[in-house]
Amino acid sequence: MKIPDLHSWTVTPQEAIRIQHMLREKLVLRPPKKPIRTLAAGDVSYDSGGEIHFGAFLLYRFPDLILLDKAWAVEKIAFPYIPGLLTFREAPVLLKAFSQLPQEPDLLLLDGQGIAHPRSLGIAAHLGVLLNLPVIGCAKSRLCGEYEEPGMEKGSTAPLKDNGKTVGMVVRTRTGTKPVFVSPGHKMDFATSMKIVLALCRTYRIPEPLRQAHAFVNRLRAQSKA
Repeated sequence: MKIPDLHSWTVTPQEAIRIQHMLREKLVLRPPKKPIRTLAAGDVSYDSGGEIHFGAFLLYRFPDLILLDKAWAVEKIAFPYIPGLLTFREAPVLLKAFSQLPQEPDLLLLDGQGIAHPRSLGIAAHLGVLLNLPVIGCAKSRLCGEYEEPGMEKGSTAPLKDNGKTVGMVVRTRTGTKPVFVSPGHKMDFATSMKIVLALCRTYRIPEPLRQAHAFVNRLRAQSKA
């Protein structure tokens, strides 16, 4: 699949922030218009030397989570680690992997933020605008905002608010475990994001497709050293 070329990835941190402000204006937050029949979960793993990283997407049928395909890529790291600009570090390898999927999914699920970001453009929102696809961000920790702890039962939620505006939801995906931070990326809304994430958490705290994507890229990294 061809990846739209909306901007360069070889930029300074200042240019990266300007790109985020520009793309934020293109965000669409609404329920998806098409039924979700397939989803692709993406994740990135770094080598111990911090010079290359591995990116992958696992394509699933939804809602039964039959694995349909896998695509992966390896890239040199070209952008420094700067909080709030993670997309410019990880997106190139993820997009390279995405381009190798045999079909376009109805939904992307990413380990990261959607609009729960200082400039409302975390990696899930950024890739959603670039690929013009519905995307959900599901992160293990927050990047911005404040919240009150949700109830301890699975399905309990609390809004994540930044300067009084709801930017995500804090979701208890398994009774008695730490919550995850869910935010819509693009062509997605809060209610659908939470519903899908909860449906994907079968046994563990993390949605199963993301858990499998994480394990897969870690295996790629380990095999590269063998």
